Amino acid sequence: MDSALTTIGLPVALGIIMFGLGLSLTPGDFTRVGRHPKAVVIALVCQLLLLPALCFGLVLAFQLPPLLAVGMMLLAASPGGTTANLYSHLFRGDVALNISLTAINSVIAVITLPLITNLAVGFFAPGGEVLGLQFSKTLEVFAIVLLPVVLGMLVRRWRASFADAMDKPVRIASIIILAVVIAGAVVSNREILAEHIGSLALVTVLFCALSLTIGYVVPLLFKVGPAQSVASGFEIGIHNATLAIVIAQSVLGSVEMSLPAAVYGVLMFFVALAFGFAIRGRMRATAPAAAA
Repeated sequence: MDSALTTIGLPVALGIIMFGLGLSLTPGDFTRVGRHPKAVVIALVCQLLLLPALCFGLVLAFQLPPLLAVGMMLLAASPGGTTANLYSHLFRGDVALNISLTAINSVIAVITLPLITNLAVGFFAPGGEVLGLQFSKTLEVFAIVLLPVVLGMLVRRWRASFADAMDKPVRIASIIILAVVIAGAVVSNREILAEHIGSLALVTVLFCALSLTIGYVVPLLFKVGPAQSVASGFEIGIHNATLAIVIAQSVLGSVEMSLPAAVYGVLMFFVALAFGFAIRGRMRATAPAAAA
């Protein structure tokens, strides 16, 4: 991709998306976790520990080339986003819990995303660009991930009516931006993508399906309520592909590294939809038994 688009256009595009996320958040979304502390802790353990381990195992199993392997780990380290909230709403999850988890993960990702990506670079591509250990790179991640969210929250605090009015337009713009970013990543590296599309499609679908399942089943095993488990499933299973693409291209300077997120960003919508219908059928089947 053109360097100006990579260094300026993509971060600005992601900034708009993260700003829109901030418009929907309030300080109460962080304090609300006290209502469901068990659900939050379990979801965070799944997000921060189980998913990177799962992704690492898939990458080794599929023997991906080093840059694609790092791209997968970068995707696994990326937090959820507003898309998870939408799916949770459609399939009767606890959307308030989704919003709280998104808020918390957006903050934690400033630390965990560079850490996990650094470990992946060190294992799969020794000598490659290091993300996060350098102070300048940490500032870049902070500016890309957290600063727009904080600005959006400040706008909501000062101009709540404006934030409400902008909610739908920003969501629509976010979808368009996501489509453009994914299309750009695919077109820019179409030869490499064509060479690895088979393995990338399969590994990203498996990663998405297993992430959704872990996020849903693990809370149930610990007696978390069905609505909170649905919310956890979508929050953990749907990653911010745009963030992973922007970090790969703008911070790490690798279009190839962004390809797993680009493929995932397209396929996750279908996988998440199928998963939603599957768990809705299960919830309907177990509801009469619970009532009895």
